[in-house]
Order: sequence, then C-alpha cells, then structure tokens
Amino acid sequence: MSRLCEICAVSEHKYRCKTCRLLYCSVVCYKKHQEQPCEPPPPPPEDASKPGGVSEGQQPKKIILFSTVDTVPAEKLELLGQSEHLKNLLYNPHLRRLLTEVDNARDGMNAVKVAMMEPLFVEFADECLRLVEPAEEESERLDDLVFTNLQHRR
Repeated sequence: MSRLCEICAVSEHKYRCKTCRLLYCSVVCYKKHQEQPCEPPPPPPEDASKPGGVSEGQQPKKIILFSTVDTVPAEKLELLGQSEHLKNLLYNPHLRRLLTEVDNARDGMNAVKVAMMEPLFVEFADECLRLVEPAEEESERLDDLVFTNLQHRR
C-alpha cells in the first residue's frame, strides 16, 4: 500500500520532507516543493482523558487504592521534591545506584535492610523521614494535648 508523491501525484514516494513531512519521489519534486516555504505540522492535541496522556515533564498521579496509617499524603511527598538537601544527595551516583537496586529488588524489605548499612543511604532515609513525619517534639506535644484533654473530660 504505497502512497504517491504529493507533488507530482504520479510516482510512488521515496522521500519525506524533514520539515513538513510531505512525501515526494525525486529531486525534481523536492526542488519544486522548496520553491515555497514549508512549516512543521502542528502537534497532535493532548487528551488528558486517555491513559498515557501525561505531558512531558509530568509524572502520572498514582491512585492510592488502600490508604494505611503509613500512607504519606501527596502534599508531604511534594516537600521531598522541594528539598535542596535531598537534591544534593541525589547527585551522588552511589546513592542513585543504591536506590535503583532497592527499587528493582524482588525482596524490597531485605534490600532496604542491606542499603541501611550504607551511611549515605541512612542520611537519605533520615532526610526523607524528617520532611514527611512530624518532629518528635511536635508529636509528643500532640499526645500531651490529647491526654490532657481526656483528663479534663472526666
């Protein structure tokens, strides 16, 4: 199912214009096409409703099927991307390699245990936890408030 040259409409096309993707068959047709300026075709419209319709530079949003006590809210996860300390740590190729190994491991828990032997990984994990978990002092103050509030109700 060959297509014809879009200039002469006689011969089968052999070439395609790099700019506008027009099909042509020969140097003669190419020169005729070049007599007028051409433009690249418009990009296809992005349909956000289609799966995989995520634009470049964006990551698809993960749907959380089962929320647990350990589930970190999306707002807190965004703090990880804003941390300069984490960004600086991630420049280290050794840390990136460790993270890839943990991510690709069949036994994730064991891979994390092995990675936690590396001080660099521990520093990374501590910084992540510091950003997404409330400080211990703040947590203790909240516990005290709840405890005090319960005592006043009696």
